[in-house]
Amino acid sequence: MTDISMIEAALEEVASGRFSAVRLDEGRVSLVLNVGGLDVRDRGQIEIAVKGKLRELDGIEKVDVVMTAEKVERRLIAVGSGKGGVGKSTLSTNLAIALKALGHKVGMVDADIYGPSQPRLLNCEGRKPEAEGKQLIPVPNEYDIPVLSMGHLAKPGQAIAWRGPMAGKALEQLIDAHWGDTELLIVDMPPGTGDVQLSMMQNHKPVGALIVSTPQDLALMDAVRAVDLFEQAQIPIIGMVENMAGYICPHCGEVSDPFGAGGAEAAAKTMGMAFMGRVPLDIEIRKSSDGGTPPAYSESLQGKAFHDIAKRLAAWLDNQ
Repeated sequence: MTDISMIEAALEEVASGRFSAVRLDEGRVSLVLNVGGLDVRDRGQIEIAVKGKLRELDGIEKVDVVMTAEKVERRLIAVGSGKGGVGKSTLSTNLAIALKALGHKVGMVDADIYGPSQPRLLNCEGRKPEAEGKQLIPVPNEYDIPVLSMGHLAKPGQAIAWRGPMAGKALEQLIDAHWGDTELLIVDMPPGTGDVQLSMMQNHKPVGALIVSTPQDLALMDAVRAVDLFEQAQIPIIGMVENMAGYICPHCGEVSDPFGAGGAEAAAKTMGMAFMGRVPLDIEIRKSSDGGTPPAYSESLQGKAFHDIAKRLAAWLDNQ
């Protein structure tokens, strides 16, 4: 005969994380279903799925579902740098994929209004987001990381020549979208310390910021400015990542450091922040990123560095 444990196991298959207060009384099941973040169509579909699944169980004659719209607690992580060209977007993409592998419900906001990269990195170029009312619906992709980017709204190759207020409004539309049950948004910030960054921090208050730099002194100087901007906005600095850290020759195996070595780790120590790890300068990372196949999605050696950093980021989130 069906019992509560069997009912909860069935619910996990069709409504994982959304059901509560399950009761069973003489063949009648009642439960509360949290449909916060779902549109009308999806709410109807999940209710049908729940009732259909439970009625398959022995002895269940009636299923009563009470739906609530409890708001999903959504946290934002800003991935920033003081300058462009340090691999911030590639890191953001791979961290999102690695965090999803750890069980987080992750979405991606491409806040680099003027130079969006995420449609290419997540292999969803050419797709347009739908809308529900005044809210955009994030674009799906094969990695199951919902994403929104100006690259989905502008024509390919189109220059986005907007002043600060317009860029700020565009960013607000991307962040205040219909993210469903997404709990963690990775925000790929534009380089520098301008209007878009200020709008982001003032209006959306990330729970923390991850700073990306290459080991060279010029990049570190700009990274320090980015740290200062986040600190002025009272946004906690999670730590610093050193990208393009060491090159292994594919022919002879010799390791060289064209951008220097250990600079970001030393800078993090000087500023009293955590060092989150290194990502090597590897042509396979560049090729896979350009091809829309992020290395963190595979079991490759190149992906391991991103997974290691994601584990440290997840540990930080758990302690907040």
